[in-house]
Amino acid sequence: MDETEVLFNGRWLRLCRRGRWEYAERTNPGGAVIVIALTPDDKLLFVEQWREAIRARAIEMPAGLVGDDPGNGGEHALAAARRELLEETGYRCGRIDYYLSGPSSSGMSTETIAFVRAWDLQREHAGGGIAGEDIRVHEIPRSEAAQWLCARAAAGYSIDPKVFAGLYFLEHGPALFGSGR
Repeated sequence: MDETEVLFNGRWLRLCRRGRWEYAERTNPGGAVIVIALTPDDKLLFVEQWREAIRARAIEMPAGLVGDDPGNGGEHALAAARRELLEETGYRCGRIDYYLSGPSSSGMSTETIAFVRAWDLQREHAGGGIAGEDIRVHEIPRSEAAQWLCARAAAGYSIDPKVFAGLYFLEHGPALFGSGR
């Protein structure tokens, strides 16, 4: 087996090479979490924010790194999901179900992402993320979500393809993963 060479160490990422293969390694062991969240009036929550890596505004579901707060390295994915949902959207959830986790980009990164479903949402504040994030919250009727996403893409926004997996899990998750109402 080839030895791993570390090319660069950053705060959240490490760039490595094994043989001729280069990849990014997440330095936080918990990976990331994506929250599928539906308001009591059947509106799906999306967030919009500038993503420097792609130099564009991106439409995503609420999401974030697990254990990225100082002193919170042992954070569980469900706790991170609750925290990120509240920070980004201003909604607190009464219950959260774990659905599935897997690689975000298996050919390029070691990062894993867990999909969770938030239930019983209650608005606490306007959202927007933590200082410097400038997150815009979009509440889109569930029946219009796919069409809205495609219209945003046509308008030049970058749409995270994982939102379409989230839409699928919204409809089929409880039957697939044994949770739900």
